Amino acid sequence: MKAEDVKVCVVRIEGTNCEDEMANAFEMVGAKAEKVHLKQLLGQCAPELKRDLEDYDILAFPGGFSAGDYVRAGAIFAARIKAGIGKEVRDFVEAGKPVLGVCNGFQILVELGLLPAFDETMADVPNAALYNNDSGRFECRPTVLRNDNKGKCVWTSDIPKGGLVMTPSAHGEGKLMSNIPDFVERLEENDQVVFRYVTPEGGKAYYPWNPNGSPSDIAGICNPAGNVMGMMPHPERVMTAYTAADWSRGHRSDDGDGKLIFTSVMKYLAKR
Repeated sequence: MKAEDVKVCVVRIEGTNCEDEMANAFEMVGAKAEKVHLKQLLGQCAPELKRDLEDYDILAFPGGFSAGDYVRAGAIFAARIKAGIGKEVRDFVEAGKPVLGVCNGFQILVELGLLPAFDETMADVPNAALYNNDSGRFECRPTVLRNDNKGKCVWTSDIPKGGLVMTPSAHGEGKLMSNIPDFVERLEENDQVVFRYVTPEGGKAYYPWNPNGSPSDIAGICNPAGNVMGMMPHPERVMTAYTAADWSRGHRSDDGDGKLIFTSVMKYLAKR
């Protein structure tokens, strides 16, 4: 598949506020991105505005505060999706098409049951959640992530194993928790841990380098198949070095660290 043929659905509802940056990120790597309201996928719109999920090659959930994050962060958005196009989303994932959720998008993927998805593509009820940060407040700061995936995740092929990327975090509920007793161990056994928070030197992260207290410093995970990834930090905000927190400190390239995530998935699709 050629880059210019890749169609991205950046889905939004009231409260999402990062859809422009997300769409722009995909366009910067050659794809065609469309910001699509959920009502367009549900058919709750004029006929000429109706969109079908199967017409897209990538599905992306941007950050923000969808539906005000009432009940739980991402819960209402996820409930609307599951009730209206749950089967279409499941089919999309099972077809091997990539899905990305960033920040609120990560929360939505967990609420949908698409992550961690230990036993099925999309669980009937969520078996994990993103809880309040340990600090008890919204954290907006640079974070350094280490790629701990062994190669399963289609979103990280351009990042060396153990490689570090700096991406900004901005969330109040980013602590990944589950009532599954061996939750972290299962993620590790399945090679589902993608990113961990680390210090700038790559060492064990403590606050503020782990901004939320997530166990095992987990910042992002993928499903067992590797095509669905959720992460709390925002790679779409550092597509160029000029928007990085340390932009004035001698970057070797104009590209930002976040761009590697988007070039990775484009290379995956180029082989399909």
